[in-house]
Order: sequence, then structure tokens, then C-alpha cells
Amino acid sequence: MSTEPRINDRIRVPEVRLVGPSGEQVGIVPLAKALELAQEYDLDLVEVAANARPPVCKLMDYGKFKYESAMKAREARKNQAHTVIKEMKLRPKIDPHDYDTKKGHVVRFLKQGDKVKITIMFRGREQSRPELGYRLLQRLAEDVQDLGFVESNPKQDGRNMIMVLGPHKKKTEAMAEARQAQEARKAEAKAHPGRSQNAAEAENTEAPAEASAEA
Repeated sequence: MSTEPRINDRIRVPEVRLVGPSGEQVGIVPLAKALELAQEYDLDLVEVAANARPPVCKLMDYGKFKYESAMKAREARKNQAHTVIKEMKLRPKIDPHDYDTKKGHVVRFLKQGDKVKITIMFRGREQSRPELGYRLLQRLAEDVQDLGFVESNPKQDGRNMIMVLGPHKKKTEAMAEARQAQEARKAEAKAHPGRSQNAAEAENTEAPAEASAEA
């Protein structure tokens, strides 16, 4: 069944409760009178409450109304935030460089407003030292406490230990900030179109000098 409201000649009732183009209440009028007013205003007669007695109709530009409704729905979908859980896996005896790399990914996820599931994987004899994984998870939570919080405390799950970090910032806020930053970069590039090119040329001129110095 169509969800489109009945408009103009498709309305089949003897009388309607009419609402004017500015939202004013006109009152109960014969359908023929309502259609006549619609022609005078160069608007459509749209049935907005079919189950009322009599049905409620409004004078409006139906084509414009449909377009604006579609744009609002599109914007709502664009701003809709979907909860995403990212996962990061670590070993209990991870080296400092790998730890910094993994932590960087966690920071990026939290900044985007996503949750992060941290999994410590134990192998062999490491399973007898769960405190190593617990301390590593505590360290990571402390390192990113400005961006996230411990939503689910560390717990053992077979050979793994799991902790979930939640972002302080909501997903919608992160998306809005990302759009603002992107717009700011576009505005900067438009205002100074030659800046990025000059920077690239400067790097190219410095590169041979650095190479000769190293030689």
C-alpha cells in the first residue's frame, strides 16, 4: 500500500478541516471550497490526517514539501552514529616499539568515538603469568585515560585476557569535529593554493643537500 498522502482530486470526502498555508485554522469547509482555495493560492490540497473526522487537509506546495522531507531524512542518515567496536591484540611481552604502535591505533579509534576491545593473547608458559597481561592492560588504560575509560574490566577468557575501552567523546561529536577539520583544511587550501606546492618544492631542494651531507 502506498504511504503517499492523498492530494487534490484524489481526496474523496464531502468536507475537510482545512489548515491554511501558514498553519492557520480555516475550519471545516466543503471539499470543493478547499480545492478552489488551493487553486487561488497556487498550492496543493494535501490530506495530512486521513483518520480524523472530517479529515484534516493543508494547503502547501507538495513538491517542495517532499523535497525538503527527503533532504532532512538524508541529513539524519548522514549524521547517524553507528556504534563500532574495534579490536586490538597484544602479547604480554610486547616490545616498546610495537606497544607504541598499537597504542597509537587505540588512540585513533577512541578519537573517532569508537569502542576498543583489547585482547592479550597468552601462549605456552605465558598462561601461568596472567598478571603480565593485567599490568599491560592497566598501563594502556592509564596511557589513554584522556580519551577513553575502562568500560569492561580485564577478565580471563580461555587463553586470552580481554578489556573494553569506551571513548569519552560520542561518535556524533567525533564525526562533527572531523567534518569541521576537513572544511577548515579545504578553506585553508582555497585561501592559499600555492602553499602546499611551495612546501613540496622546499622539501625537494633540501633533499639533495641532506644526501650530500650524509655522504
